[in-house]
Amino acid sequence: MIPSPCTQVCAIDAATGWCRGCGRSLQEIGDWLAADDATQRAIVARLPDRLRRLAQ
Repeated sequence: MIPSPCTQVCAIDAATGWCRGCGRSLQEIGDWLAADDATQRAIVARLPDRLRRLAQ
């Protein structure tokens, strides 16, 4: 299992639906524990770009 990217800053951006702390969607957050390693890695790979977009 990949460590959760949660940063304890849980605030969903209304425009994107992504958490401002970790960059995941509510669906990704909810599915995290049941997701296999490949799915978790794919989610984590998307987060840097999302967080950059949220910071703009």
